[in-house]
Amino acid sequence: MSAFPHPLDPLSIVESDSVRKAILRCRGQDNAIHFRSIYLEEPPKKELSSFLDLESVGKVTSQTPRPARIAKVQYDVIRSTRYHEYMESWVNVKTGSEVRHRAIDKAHQAALTTNEFREFSEHCAESPPFKKAIAEFNLPEGFVVTIDPWPYGGPDFGEEAPRYTQGLCFAKDTRSGNDDSNHYGYPLPIIPVMDTYTKEIVRIDRLATGGNEDGLSYGTHKKDIIAHCSPSEYVSELLSQPLRTDVKPLNVVQPEGPSFQIDGNLIEWQKWRFRLGFTPREGAVLHDVRYDGRSVLYRLSLSEMTVPYGDPRAPFQRKQAFDFGDAGAGRAANNLALGCDCLGVIKYFDAVMTEPDGKASVSKNVVCLHEQDNGIGWKHTNFRTDRAVVTRLRELVVQFIITLANYEYIFAYKFDQAGGITVETRATGIVSVVNIDPGKTSPWGNVVSAGALAQNHQHLFCIRIDPAIDGNQNTVVAEESLPMPMSKEFNPYGSGYEVRQTTITKSKFFDASPMTNLTVKIQNPSKRNPVSGKPVAYKFIPTASQLLLAHPDSIMAKRAQFAQHHVWVTKYKDGEFWAGGEFTNQSQKEVDGVADAVARSENVENDDVVVWNTFGLTHNPRVEDWPVMPVEIHQIHLRPADFFSANPAIDVPGSKNMASMLAPESSCCESSGDVQRDATSHLQGTGPDFDPKSKL
Repeated sequence: MSAFPHPLDPLSIVESDSVRKAILRCRGQDNAIHFRSIYLEEPPKKELSSFLDLESVGKVTSQTPRPARIAKVQYDVIRSTRYHEYMESWVNVKTGSEVRHRAIDKAHQAALTTNEFREFSEHCAESPPFKKAIAEFNLPEGFVVTIDPWPYGGPDFGEEAPRYTQGLCFAKDTRSGNDDSNHYGYPLPIIPVMDTYTKEIVRIDRLATGGNEDGLSYGTHKKDIIAHCSPSEYVSELLSQPLRTDVKPLNVVQPEGPSFQIDGNLIEWQKWRFRLGFTPREGAVLHDVRYDGRSVLYRLSLSEMTVPYGDPRAPFQRKQAFDFGDAGAGRAANNLALGCDCLGVIKYFDAVMTEPDGKASVSKNVVCLHEQDNGIGWKHTNFRTDRAVVTRLRELVVQFIITLANYEYIFAYKFDQAGGITVETRATGIVSVVNIDPGKTSPWGNVVSAGALAQNHQHLFCIRIDPAIDGNQNTVVAEESLPMPMSKEFNPYGSGYEVRQTTITKSKFFDASPMTNLTVKIQNPSKRNPVSGKPVAYKFIPTASQLLLAHPDSIMAKRAQFAQHHVWVTKYKDGEFWAGGEFTNQSQKEVDGVADAVARSENVENDDVVVWNTFGLTHNPRVEDWPVMPVEIHQIHLRPADFFSANPAIDVPGSKNMASMLAPESSCCESSGDVQRDATSHLQGTGPDFDPKSKL
């Protein structure tokens, strides 16, 4: 371990284990401790910003004061089998002393861990009530029961709900002998509910299986509950159809290596420079993002995601996951595979995670870094000389992927050569299905396979943008393009339109408006563009995607207020990272999320501000989403707006890709082979007319 780790470096294994020992000394003398997470607590912004500014101009030395290195520890003190007291402590990593501690109110529940999910499945399968419920169904020979653990969702108003876990149940056909056989094609109409601490099954919820004609009725199914279901395989060796044979290799080759440089968690790529962090809740986080030495963002992260289901039949009012707050994107991150999840020359980053006993473990390859080509970056053809100048749009991609039972989410931060940053989400995996009686259809979803109803639902994401546009004192402006009335003085021909800017002075929310091209500009009023005279800025256009559909009086809506508006502007506050509040697991309302931050009605003009953007997908499933859905892609584009004095990618060199060649002609045109070979050799840089000094 370096004597001087960077203040933003994630905890090392040695540091994490030393923090564990400190907690055991402080809290574990007379009690058993169940650890949940140990990770870096980011330093206060005021302290860290000063350090980062010195670092950016090369003035950091071994004598430079550094913010204290603090670890945040989340754990249970086990008082009894029925009572665990959830606590959080902050430990000075260098001294090993506890500097702060709090016991969390019983009204809040800690996020679930992968260990708790595993224990749920094991204890549920062995419990007599669960076995009795399964015995009511006539499952064919060779089928076994599988359980997908789920957060309990929001307890009903007035419901006494200690720490619960629920599960969706399926039958799996084991007759193929392949462990990867898809069990989702055989849903069972029960949901077991377990007390997470006592490991007792408190009840078995029965599910309705009817269709349009049954409304909210229950008990319409037969004992042969999966007789009408069909296999839904997706692994290649179990498919009933052959794989395509006309797919030729398409390789990404970088013979001279990548254009990025890595120093620990510091990433430099052309004019970009930033630090990569990783937390158990957010997954990959970007810090101190700078372009050509100028600060752009202090921090960029995915803050929250909620997935509410639109089936009104009980108990589906509790089928709502907060995939960051309930479980943790970092905990669910995939170990990425070379040549599959990312292409080209790859740099992988590991993460230090926490086992239930508090010991550190390494999760390998949870983030990948690579370059990719995304088509033309800019081009112009001089029609007088017929000379074309063209550059490719190369991107640097920071990507991580999470698996949450049936669904996968792919998250990427993409940097381009023109100063742009794209935040991309991709949803894939297997849609969540429930059993439906044979021959029936339902208004609450779509039958994607015999006996399998994929319920309507939404995926609502929120990204947290902590800007630093040439410094931390920024102003948010809502810019709209509006038609002008015709007038003799100002718009005699009716061709003009007005660009109207509204400065956000107090914390507030507002919504996307495609009809007015509503654009969110984050400006630095104290810095002016030398060409336009306008404040330097970055901008994005919030997508007018559908917001939360649950009724405002529902628990679903009350616990996800962030999902009810597209844009939230708040004043920065240390530790305020979570759009839906810190505690989402079994919440009944959003506490200390963006809605509460906006309600403070603080000044956000020429101040340290945070911009939150909610967007998403209303997913009414289609048959083509089965058995695995093609990716659904959404992107938010942060782009410079009068930040530079010209196109920042004007200096990107144009270059021919020497691996490119003409596709072979069909057999009827083989006589033109000589012409084809000449053209191909020219593209490869070997033909008689190739001028290596020529420009594109």
